[in-house]
Amino acid sequence: MSRHRAEPPADSRAEFAWRVRETAVVAVLAVLVLLTLLWALEQLRGLLVLVVFSLFLGFALEPAVDRLARRGWSRGQATTAIYLVLLVVGAAFAAIMGTLVARQVADLVDALPAYSHQVADYLETELGVDISSQDVARTAGRTSDLVGSLVGGAFGLGATVLGVLFQVLTVATLTFFFAKDGPLLRRSVCSLLPAPRQEEVLRAWEIAIDRTAGYVYYRSALAVISAVVHAIALTVLDVPFAVTLAIWVGLVSQFIPTIGTYLAGTLPVAVALGESPRTALLTLAFIVVYQQVENYILSPPLSAHTMRVHPALGLVAAIAGVALVGPIGALLALPVVATAQSVVSAYLTRHEVVSNELVDEIDDSGDDGRIEGGAA
Repeated sequence: MSRHRAEPPADSRAEFAWRVRETAVVAVLAVLVLLTLLWALEQLRGLLVLVVFSLFLGFALEPAVDRLARRGWSRGQATTAIYLVLLVVGAAFAAIMGTLVARQVADLVDALPAYSHQVADYLETELGVDISSQDVARTAGRTSDLVGSLVGGAFGLGATVLGVLFQVLTVATLTFFFAKDGPLLRRSVCSLLPAPRQEEVLRAWEIAIDRTAGYVYYRSALAVISAVVHAIALTVLDVPFAVTLAIWVGLVSQFIPTIGTYLAGTLPVAVALGESPRTALLTLAFIVVYQQVENYILSPPLSAHTMRVHPALGLVAAIAGVALVGPIGALLALPVVATAQSVVSAYLTRHEVVSNELVDEIDDSGDDGRIEGGAA
């Protein structure tokens, strides 16, 4: 007896075909939505970076706002007062140092051709490195051409300045509202979560504020100390443009993680080399000695309440930040890593480490088996 395969009902085949079409349409729509979101994120990348940067600046200001709020100030008044203090300090600093710095920068630019000749002569005479004076002169002579092209492109320069001012105003405005309306923002986020999740979110938020504020305050203090000490030392060593170079060293060495120290010291040594090799060696020696003093004497007490990030981790974080979001990423790298490290540490259970020479070798602190590194 022959057997025949049972044919599915017509309505079942129609339903199957309809479901296939429906799945295909949903998949196509999902892909289109995903591509649209990726395109929107790419277009809004600059704005998102400014928002995140402003959020971390708001974290840095919020402890000061909270202190004034506990004294009876409204949060709007407290934030405005802090902004005014920062404006007054910045204006005073600009009034005291601005003219001197501008003059020294202008002198440095004017002196670049002479410095290039001196460095080239020294390399050729003392080290046997043959650098054509004609090439140096030709390169130095392009300074006037460069100035002329900048003057000719005044409209482009003006547009760039306006763009930077717009970004600064955007960051200042967003930072103001993040600092002023921090509790309101947290309340809005927590209202979407159950009570146990609210506790976790608030705990992570508190850690982020604490680490970011501590990082900014202690780095700012180190930058001021470094700038003052280097200004005095470079002046004593008769290095030209001492104030400008000292401010460069203070800012770059503190706010560019890990590699900032080496990048900051390069310019003063190069300028000192234009004076004499002896001045350059003394400048390099002072920078190296000061860095050791900062690492082992100044930094530990100032960073006692901040999360220490291992230098290798800080370097990787800085490189990743620049690759992802540009130069601002280098500034955001350490606060983000320190916050993430603190949040993870808060939820991890640590155990006593067994005695073993492998862990004993890396334990420099003498407290436990964890690797401790100075702030990058």
